[in-house]
Amino acid sequence: MTRRTASAPPRTAVVIGGGITGLATAALLAREGLRVTVLEKQSVAGGRTGTWQSAGFSFDTGPSWYLMPEVFDHFFRLMGTSAEEQLDLVQLDPGYRVLFEDSSEPVDIAATRAENVKLFESLEPGAGAKLEKYLDSAADVYDMAKKRFLYSTFASFLPLLRPDVLKRGPRLAQLLLQPLSSFVAQKFTDPRIRQILGYPAVFLGSSPFTTPSMYHLMSRLDLADGVLYPMGGFTRLISVIADLAAAEGVTIRTDATVTRIRTTEPEPAGRLDRFRRRPGVRATGVEYTNVSGQSLVLDADLVVSAADLHHTETSLLPRNLQTYPESYWKHRIPGPGGLLLHLGVRGTLPSLAHHTLLFTKDWKENFGKIFGRETSVPDPASLYVCRPSATDPDAAPEGCENIFVLVPVPSDPSLGAGGIDGGGDERIERMADAVIEQISQWADIPDLAERITVRRTVGPQDFVQDLNSWRGTLLGPAHVLKQSAFFRGSNASRKVDGLLYAGGSTLPGIGLPMCLISAELVLKRLRGDVSTEELPVPAKGA
Repeated sequence: MTRRTASAPPRTAVVIGGGITGLATAALLAREGLRVTVLEKQSVAGGRTGTWQSAGFSFDTGPSWYLMPEVFDHFFRLMGTSAEEQLDLVQLDPGYRVLFEDSSEPVDIAATRAENVKLFESLEPGAGAKLEKYLDSAADVYDMAKKRFLYSTFASFLPLLRPDVLKRGPRLAQLLLQPLSSFVAQKFTDPRIRQILGYPAVFLGSSPFTTPSMYHLMSRLDLADGVLYPMGGFTRLISVIADLAAAEGVTIRTDATVTRIRTTEPEPAGRLDRFRRRPGVRATGVEYTNVSGQSLVLDADLVVSAADLHHTETSLLPRNLQTYPESYWKHRIPGPGGLLLHLGVRGTLPSLAHHTLLFTKDWKENFGKIFGRETSVPDPASLYVCRPSATDPDAAPEGCENIFVLVPVPSDPSLGAGGIDGGGDERIERMADAVIEQISQWADIPDLAERITVRRTVGPQDFVQDLNSWRGTLLGPAHVLKQSAFFRGSNASRKVDGLLYAGGSTLPGIGLPMCLISAELVLKRLRGDVSTEELPVPAKGA
């Protein structure tokens, strides 16, 4: 655990990164009584959860699935409000649509568990009853994960030695060691069902062939709880959290690029024992440059980096103070990179739901190209299409549709960067053309390319340039066994007191709900709280 002297609790904090994690962390720290400043590299806050506007279209540039609503609501309640008060949430029905290669029949995932049980039964006789058992198991593991693992800093393992964990020990071990793909295949034979139950691995930045089957808990979220959408898009979520932070006195500085984390000791000339904390080394603030290129210093008692963990460790700290040096990252597995398309389209697109997934026939080969030893861009690719204009009239001008496309690709910055109206790197634009043609054919929209009036592409190199993303990964380190729970990067430096980490590349992991939990884990570290459950919600008005 990061130590601080009892006589001098931190009074000031600087948070590096103004994405959802940084803003949420700053809000919680300010509510705790600290004076907090957020430094954001871009000209606007949001990070991956950004927005891009053109010709009357408003595009979310990152996350677009609102899952685990109770996690969002818990964060808001820690801030003295609620999701109901802050957001206009709409239940999607269907939750999402799936289009399969060489099949003209889409599969619509319904808004309720009962309807999805009927759906699975229609796809495979007996699959309805099997899904009931599958979802019961998912709910049990999900509840256990929330109670004992997701909200733990793992600063101490003693709180995990509880009867409910020990009783499930053998089963949890089996779920950790068996990949999700084989776990699903033991229960279902229809390839469509197997793909639907395996795809949540992508939300974890991984493949169903390497993701532990413990993560079958994800199916509870979409098949039982349903999928929500915040009206105004996910940029609305950012603005709400930024407003809550500002109301607590947080200062948010944009166009502020952090270049160094300052500590009480300069880098020593001699060799350092890399396995022990340097006594007396503390974070004292940061150095950063503003929009004019001026170098500035911001002093603080506590530094929290919500930036990419690889960038924080290898670029903002000297080698002798790195908990996770470059040698550590050589043995880590990145999540996928992403080819993103933002398309403004004339006319309507009724064959696409709010969320639509396109699954290729050769499922294993598709993932092998992304995560294998010899990587390449799948063609055709399994991909995701979001049409927020199906739900939100403000997403597109009247008579038009807003389309966001995500194609998982290898985490390889050499694939290039995107651009506007075909102005990206040649390889990225060729890939985008192929994706548009694929959607056109699979969703029966023969004139899709001709109806596109706004086009923007984003490639892995953009994630490096804009977000300092390790290897251009879209999400962060993949949730394989050795990178999950207490095997994932810690949220506290082992070399520097007063330096904490938050975000998708550290505990508890990838996704907007995990990022909000990550912010709460910073508060737990600050308090010395080693419990595994959510922090208690303050009384209304407190």
